[in-house]
Amino acid sequence: MKRTASSPNSVEKALKILLAFRALQPAWGVRELSSHLGFSPATVQRSLQTLKKYGFVSQDPKTRQYRLGHIYFQLLDVLQNSYPVEKAALPLMEQLHGRTQETVHLNVVDGIERICIHRLESTLPLKASMPIGNRSPLYAGASSKCLLSFSSPDFIESYLRQVNLDPLTADTITEMDRLGAEIALTKKRGYARSLGERTPGLGSLSAPILGHDGMVLAAVSLAIPELRFTIRRHREACTRELIQAARTCSRAMGYGA
Repeated sequence: MKRTASSPNSVEKALKILLAFRALQPAWGVRELSSHLGFSPATVQRSLQTLKKYGFVSQDPKTRQYRLGHIYFQLLDVLQNSYPVEKAALPLMEQLHGRTQETVHLNVVDGIERICIHRLESTLPLKASMPIGNRSPLYAGASSKCLLSFSSPDFIESYLRQVNLDPLTADTITEMDRLGAEIALTKKRGYARSLGERTPGLGSLSAPILGHDGMVLAAVSLAIPELRFTIRRHREACTRELIQAARTCSRAMGYGA
């Protein structure tokens, strides 16, 4: 049968299979994955066997389910070496984590979204999580608003022209005037804050890491459960520690040199 222009080729099918592995679904059986993607079981089995051969997936000998392979740890090392900001930020994130006891995460702009590229999770019983790879639009949440606010004026203007401010929660900013005011406030005070804009019950603080040219390279952030976020003393202490960590990292990246 001739493949139509819209039909995925074997490489695209393999990529769709890999992208199906997520935090909420870390393991798949062949038939389960076949049903999820709409591919035949034979196609899925064939792709998985090839991916297994090169270490991209592994198979549990008891359950026969597949999960991601160990090769990603090697690729993660390559990624970390490709982003010098992550190397510079890590010791400061560890210090921030120790001083605040909250979840610390590092975020960058990817297209028109925020993506988390590193995190140190709180060890407290009540904590806010931020999975690596988590994405959100640039108008929702402190990390996103921080990255947007400290981006170039041209990027901000272009983004505001094309974005639809769809609500993620009841507290998401959905008015363009309000988002513009939030961007101005964030730039003025040097950090962003949010409560429940992306996830109900989650507060967040975020400060920019700037490069030698003053452009934002990343945002270092704290994810804080609402119960602690609303305690003024704790929130203000976290803000001070966060700003100090971001400024130190910015200097390490050449800002103000």
